[in-house]
Amino acid sequence: MTHPSSSPVVGRSRALPIMDRLANLPWWLLIAALIGVVLLWSITTNESYQVIFERVREGFGTTIYVTLVAYALALILGLIIGLARVSANKVIYHLSTFYVEIMRGVPMLVLLYYIAFVVGPALVNAINTIGQAMLASNILPNIAASLANMAVRDLDFTARAIMALTLGYAAFLSEIFRAGIESIERGQMEAARSLGMTYWQAMRYVILPQAIQRVLPPLGNDFVAMLKDSSLVSVLGVRDITMLGKVYSTSTFRFFETYNVVAFLYLSMTIILSLGVRYIEKRMAVER
Repeated sequence: MTHPSSSPVVGRSRALPIMDRLANLPWWLLIAALIGVVLLWSITTNESYQVIFERVREGFGTTIYVTLVAYALALILGLIIGLARVSANKVIYHLSTFYVEIMRGVPMLVLLYYIAFVVGPALVNAINTIGQAMLASNILPNIAASLANMAVRDLDFTARAIMALTLGYAAFLSEIFRAGIESIERGQMEAARSLGMTYWQAMRYVILPQAIQRVLPPLGNDFVAMLKDSSLVSVLGVRDITMLGKVYSTSTFRFFETYNVVAFLYLSMTIILSLGVRYIEKRMAVER
């Protein structure tokens, strides 16, 4: 007689949980991790890769700095524009809509060039005019003299790159905030107003906390996107990871090894951020 535990049906039933676990494994992450391990092993054991890594990693801090500062400013500006996009004031609504449509319609690379070489000098000229007016009126002479004598070169390209990323991404983030605000039931605003709150009090204490909670995942996705788009600042000569990789590869003709290291650094940062965004999404799904 065959023992029940040795029957083919029981064997298949025991194998099913294992197959389910294998099917649910994040294979994309395992493959990416394997590629990362191979590249990391090459960096730690190959002298050429070590030299490249030492040269390129100097731009790591610049990449992080540009991304964090630009995204923080874009969040603030995007929230303001998002609130303007749901305003009942037609002038404010149309001005904010005009800004969003223009910024979303211009490629980020073109925007970088435009801000760096058109808006930047124009901004310095405006500051010079303000400084001269302050000197003529004898208002804060020391500060006025600094403003009047400010040169275009005093506005470095890192600041111009941050300005461009901020203005560009503020348009995208504003649409995320607008969608989040409009996803809250209208009855909540009406209930808050009936309790004696002003429009802005209701928006601040009732609508925005719920809206921000709902839009956290897409905000995280845009943060990852900005990290990747920060590589575009290399066209302005900003010494980020991409710029240093480009300089080293063109001087040594080691393009393959150099861009392997550059891709590895960006891939590591984006995967870590993507996993963080997915974790936030799961936590929020559980809380709901």
